[in-house]
Amino acid sequence: MAHIDLGLDEKAHPGINGPMRFRPETAKPLNALAEALLRAPHPTLSPGERELIAAYVSGLNECVFCCASHSAFAAAQLPTGMTLVEQVRRDLPTAPVSGKLRALLEIAAAVRRDGREVTTELVEAARAQGATDLEIHDTVLIAAAFCMFNRYVDGLGTWAPQDPQLYETAAVRIVEHGYGTS
Repeated sequence: MAHIDLGLDEKAHPGINGPMRFRPETAKPLNALAEALLRAPHPTLSPGERELIAAYVSGLNECVFCCASHSAFAAAQLPTGMTLVEQVRRDLPTAPVSGKLRALLEIAAAVRRDGREVTTELVEAARAQGATDLEIHDTVLIAAAFCMFNRYVDGLGTWAPQDPQLYETAAVRIVEHGYGTS
């Protein structure tokens, strides 16, 4: 049960969905941020890769709902699906991703610990793997935003379903219609 009365059935509106319905005036800009970061056209990072960054940070933050949902959203948009997502989350150094994506995920992990841990060395390592300033910027912003989203969900003590099918169903809706849809 959430820490506050959200005025709705938590099982029907798990995770971030309950607080978003509780405060639609704050949900609108939060959904717009998620849409811009994760789905808007990007010259080089696919929606699946951006969702993978969100899932990776959420996993490191141990936010069950966000990790499960964004893992499903990433899997729905990556060629090797959940297998890749799980490999990245389990063991980034050996996961079959490009050197550039690995370096960006390392930056995301540093942001998650403390933004000041993003060092010149991490940025230079990403650039050496071909990362652009835009990709570095967007990785930092996705990681920072997901620290906020994770704390929003967990700080209110929302319910996270255990059934992976619920997240897969949500992934279909997000991929087809984007954030801010019910």
